[in-house]
This record gives sequence, structure tokens and C-alpha cells, in this order.
Amino acid sequence: MQLLDGKVASAAIKEDLKNKISALQSNGRKLPHLAAILVGNDPASETYVASKVKNCKEIRIESSLFRYESSISEEMLLQKIQELNNDDTINGILVQVPLPKHISEKKVILNISPLKDVDGFHPLNVGNMVLGFPAFISATPFGILLLLQHYKIETSGKNVVVIGRSNNVGTPLSILLSRNNNEYGNATVTLCHSKTKDLKSICVNADIVIAAIGRPWFVTADMVKEKAVVVDVGINRVKDETKKSGFALKGDVDFENVAPKCSYITPVPGGVGLMTIAALLMNTFKAAEGSHK
Repeated sequence: MQLLDGKVASAAIKEDLKNKISALQSNGRKLPHLAAILVGNDPASETYVASKVKNCKEIRIESSLFRYESSISEEMLLQKIQELNNDDTINGILVQVPLPKHISEKKVILNISPLKDVDGFHPLNVGNMVLGFPAFISATPFGILLLLQHYKIETSGKNVVVIGRSNNVGTPLSILLSRNNNEYGNATVTLCHSKTKDLKSICVNADIVIAAIGRPWFVTADMVKEKAVVVDVGINRVKDETKKSGFALKGDVDFENVAPKCSYITPVPGGVGLMTIAALLMNTFKAAEGSHK
């Protein structure tokens, strides 16, 4: 068993991006600039945004963080997004979710310019992705593809099971892996979910299992065949009295019992989460460079 180590893969991607950004600047171009909006003080969101800002700094992407109280009106937030859309010094915009209940996440997504939508959630980017046109790919699916490429995991002709049909991960990933693309596609993909019948028999025949259902330890050893590749997208907070925080982060896969059967498997934490940030950085660079158009 070998780990699909997000720390190693993301470090390689960031080093490559750092060199590309230096080359961009040497050609007289401005440094890429990411604007992040954080509403409220959700601890997990605080951690995620701080990590994104820190990673930007590491590779010389400029970042601006705009913080607002959870009481901010939807109208005021949308006005700020429009202001960033019109700011030529800003290449990418992300709004950290979850948002307060009085703010429509759908409206927020629709109001971000597709050309600055580095999270890849705008319908125009999703539609272009489906059609195979240039687009920003959602950061988590993109990060998973980058991880598989880094470790040279072959997808062509493989049976892939994706567990979870969210618009942000499972659905776009199933489309990307099945596309006629020699870099990461040409797989036969089965998209499963909580209503799938006899899920175990489907998973046990998969060469690659990608778990993104949001339930701790959902994928067990009897669902995975020998030498399968397992990608765990789950980040679940589970009570753990031995931890100072009172909880531990666990994936959707029963790592301890599944790992011995695998050829490759991602750890949690230290796997897909780090690759999501690497993909966000790559999208921000592409926005600055203009290669996403």
C-alpha cells in the first residue's frame, strides 16, 4: 500500500506554479491576485480561509481577505462581489461557505463573474466543463485529478465508482473521469449515492473508489477489492476525548481496515484537502494568465 500523499503532490504543484508566476512577472505581468470573502466566524471556515491565504503567500499570489459579520445583508455582500468583479487588479474571487441562512448561496454564485470564478461553481463554468470547453473546474474534483496525475494512476479503461453526487464533487468528477481525455479520462464511471441498491457489489468490482458521501467510515473493507485505488474526499468531525479540541477529523473510508487491501489510498487529513487548495491556486494562476478562456 502506498499513500496518495496530498502534501507531497501539492508541494510539487506549488513549486511549479511559483516558477510560472516568476516567469509571468519577468514578462512584465502583475502577480495573480485572489480575493476571499469570509462572512461570520465559523471555526472551520476561519481555518480554511487562513490556509488559502497562507498558501497564496508561499507562491507569491497576492491575496486580499474581506471579513464581514454574519449580520451583513445579502444586498451588501452582492454589492461587494460586483465591486470585485469590476476591479481589474483582482483575478479570482472566492466566497467561503457556509453562509448565514439569510444569504442565498445560489445568488452569490451567480453574481461572481465566470472569469473570476476560481472555485468553478458558476453555471457557465460548469456547463463549459460538461461540454469540454475551457473552464474553471471545481477545486476539489480538479485537485483529485491532479493527485491521480502526480502519482501516475491510470484511469483509461478502468472501472471507477464515485460515491456521492454533489454538484461540487461527485457529479463533475464523474463527468471528467469519463471524458475522452488521455490525461485523466476514458474511465467507465458509476456514480452512486445513498439510494443506490447493493452498493457493496458495485464497489467491490471497482479499480478506483472515490468516496465523497460525507459519512465517516462509510466505505468498509468488504466494499473494496484487493489492489484497488481509494480516494477519500470526506472530512468529518468525530468526537474524540483524547484530542484537545474534543474531536478528530475522519474520512468517509475506514482507513485502518481498508488501507491494507489497497494499492494506493489517500490519508485524512493530508490528502484531498491539500489538493483542493493546490487546484484553487492553479485556477487563480490561470485566471491571471488568461489560459482558462
